[in-house]
Amino acid sequence: MTAKEIQLQLEKASTPEKRDFLPHFFKTGKGGYGEGDKFIGVIVPDIRKIAKANKSLPSNELTDLLNNEYHECRMCALFILVEKFKKANEADRKQIVDFYLAHSHRINNWDLVDLSSKDILGEYLIDKEDRKILYKLAKSELLWDQRIAVIATFAFIKKSDFTDIINLSEQFLSHKHDLMHKAVGWMLREAGKRDKTVLINFLNKHHKVMPRTMLRYSLEKLTAEEKAYYMKK
Repeated sequence: MTAKEIQLQLEKASTPEKRDFLPHFFKTGKGGYGEGDKFIGVIVPDIRKIAKANKSLPSNELTDLLNNEYHECRMCALFILVEKFKKANEADRKQIVDFYLAHSHRINNWDLVDLSSKDILGEYLIDKEDRKILYKLAKSELLWDQRIAVIATFAFIKKSDFTDIINLSEQFLSHKHDLMHKAVGWMLREAGKRDKTVLINFLNKHHKVMPRTMLRYSLEKLTAEEKAYYMKK
């Protein structure tokens, strides 16, 4: 199987409705965060099926697929990486993570980040004491690197490990982009679902300076009274 053949499989699974809808949804117009991105028009479940059927794709073809101009081809490449990571030994997992980070400029939309970061970088770092790479990514000038760092912490949050999401959330309090406000708010909400005290302590310390979108996302699982209290403040 080659990257070109996988693209043909994706094209067969496309629909005119999705091909018309997705460019608008992902802000591909001039000045949008997805400016210039192209879509074949395939739904995520179908992309996953194609990825699972082609999870033995060689590295050179995987590189071509990730460098493809079409969004769904890049997503398929990332799903294949996730499948490879699940079955890999420690040495191979390190190689997959290195490959993933070396191509982070091609993981260039929020859904591509969200569907891969926690399952590759996050899972790799769960048992690692050294998580400096998260903070290196957080300081990157590339928005997608920054979002990768935040979403990777979901893997830790599921294990009730909240240190990194709290640290990163504090670093991003003054971030200008709405996509980062949403990502941080989402992860704070997930932390709060597992340990409400962690979220409340963060809110008590930072709610007055949190971007409104970040605050609103983080509050979604709190009571109506708690939401009103923090939004009013």
